[in-house]
Amino acid sequence: MSADMLEIDGSYGEGGGQVLRSALTLSLVTGTPFRITKIRAGRGRPGLLRQHLTCVKASCEISGADADGAELGSQTLTFRPSGPASARGGSYTFAVGSAGRTSLVLATVMLPLLLASGESVVRLEGGTHNPLAPPYEFLVEVLFPRLHELGFRIGATFERAGFFPAGGGSFTVTLGSGALLEPRAASWLTRGELTLSGAVVLANVGDRIGGREKIALAASLGIDRDAVTIKEVPSPGPGNAVMARATRNGLTHELVTAFGERGKTSETVAEDAAAQMKKYLASTAPIGEHLADQLLVPLALAKGGTFLTHVKSMHLTTNAWVLSRFLGDVVTFADEGNTTRVEVRPRP
Repeated sequence: MSADMLEIDGSYGEGGGQVLRSALTLSLVTGTPFRITKIRAGRGRPGLLRQHLTCVKASCEISGADADGAELGSQTLTFRPSGPASARGGSYTFAVGSAGRTSLVLATVMLPLLLASGESVVRLEGGTHNPLAPPYEFLVEVLFPRLHELGFRIGATFERAGFFPAGGGSFTVTLGSGALLEPRAASWLTRGELTLSGAVVLANVGDRIGGREKIALAASLGIDRDAVTIKEVPSPGPGNAVMARATRNGLTHELVTAFGERGKTSETVAEDAAAQMKKYLASTAPIGEHLADQLLVPLALAKGGTFLTHVKSMHLTTNAWVLSRFLGDVVTFADEGNTTRVEVRPRP
């Protein structure tokens, strides 16, 4: 890729922080500097929030890159990596603060560090269970196993949960080392018969809530109550989540989450989780909506691949557009009945 400065419209497509995060990842890997304008322009609070600023600062810390406009509320940022594949393995701690979304900070630095020389240990502090980001369980049960199939080595250790709004959660991820281990292209086109289960996650709330959610989730999914677990987790503040899981041969194909909140009954939380799972089960696609957009960049930086998903979301098409700015048109979509076939070619 040319070292010419890329101009990126931060309001394109989904128009949220994903445009910035993917641009940072791809810039660190390719060595391409970029200038992004209109960052989160359509949001109620446009510009860089604390979690987005943490992504920028983390990108600079792991690579020696520099950035202009890295301030809260900034809608324009210029990012200059120190060169291609400039991330350095090491030990890092990134604190988002309060309930800021740790999984999104990890998403920014994960692939550059996976491709760096030397192992990395990354500690994330902030929100681990936030309605607007993948929770910790989704990372370790759904995303990380797929990355392992591509040849990436990654592991995680959970410490404490950070629910909205108190936050204060933490977990540590080990990203090991250097080039891909036995890299291979992916083909995720079928899923077979799935087994359903569920989990109720509680932190500093009454046991009665968990019992009601367990009963309601089992009834909504048509599964035995014993297939739903109740787990108490350490956390600085109160929190509650209900998760529905679909597995086959030890692999979690999908995990969806609904969060408890004031004024929302336990039964409603459980039914929300079940409704998300039923939407996934209504198609034949193995890759769920929230995993699909997270796979595009890893596939392009590995050996490519093809998968079926049941929702061609705005996040998915936006991430494909960001990839095209750095790598060319490596992603194609083809609608097939109630699914979309996504093909990702490896970077040139």
